[in-house]
Amino acid sequence: MKEYPYRKMNEMREILEVLQMPSKLKNTRTILTLLAVARVKEKSKWSQVEESYARTHDMIVFMNEYYPNKGGTDLKRGGYSENSRETIRDDSVSPLCSMAVMEHNGAKSQSEKSSYRLTKEFATLLRAYGTENWEEELCYYCETHQTYEEKYSQIRQVDKGLSVLYNGEQFHLKRSAHNKLQAAILEEFVPIFVPGAKLLYIGDTKKRELVKDVEFLNELNITVLEHAMLPDLILYQEEKKWLLFIEAYTSTGELTIERVSKIKEYCKDCPKDIEIIFVTAFQTMKKCQQKFLSIAWDTEIWVAEEPTHMIHKNGNKFLDAHSNTISKNK
Repeated sequence: MKEYPYRKMNEMREILEVLQMPSKLKNTRTILTLLAVARVKEKSKWSQVEESYARTHDMIVFMNEYYPNKGGTDLKRGGYSENSRETIRDDSVSPLCSMAVMEHNGAKSQSEKSSYRLTKEFATLLRAYGTENWEEELCYYCETHQTYEEKYSQIRQVDKGLSVLYNGEQFHLKRSAHNKLQAAILEEFVPIFVPGAKLLYIGDTKKRELVKDVEFLNELNITVLEHAMLPDLILYQEEKKWLLFIEAYTSTGELTIERVSKIKEYCKDCPKDIEIIFVTAFQTMKKCQQKFLSIAWDTEIWVAEEPTHMIHKNGNKFLDAHSNTISKNK
């Protein structure tokens, strides 16, 4: 592999190789991104690694000043332009955040305040590079963090028991009546009524936030929801611009008018062309009948034992499984 003209770039690549990062996260852009966030210059010591937040703009300024011409790899076209911000964010920063190498400050992705920093664990590892503590810190880091291959083997190991396949990704949920209903929602409700919907949130009875796409929720201008009001699943259907809040009811938690009103408050800044849909799901019709009166008007009801049918709690609107459109009776 060709050596970079900067020693710090070669050392950062070596660190990423030891951590078994894939080729796409050992490229020049990602190496420079990490050096920029760590504020490590060619003559810096690794012990000087910083944990301060940096915007993608700040990263570009640092790269171009201290590692010009993309670390000496592009002498003709020069360094990174401001137009590179999105590529840096999507192809380097976001994957690194998913690997717990970097973390976001929680601001909306398009906000000027949106910034990133190294996680404390990764910063500690970098500071140990080249010291007598390196092997010990590396061993600890590898014991407490998954490799990229392990994390993205398309299997989320939570608790062996109930296996769910959704959009090519397999989830392992703790075996329970509640999770059995959640599995039915993903495997039966979604293909019929909202095919291809993006899963933004799902909670497990053991791990409340098994999936939580905070960045995408921020893009929709939806603030982080309180656990007390949070439904079991949140889905987004891009084609129809439907945002679905789904409660898998087994013993408590049907979507009452109070919960619906509270969730709507969190969505008040959502794009106007997005339609918000509320669904209370039941395993059996008998269970549905027991809670029917407490479910909010103008919301949907789905029953797993009758998976091809949808109940709308009102007379003038319903979800049509055949055309996948919202229809209104005149």
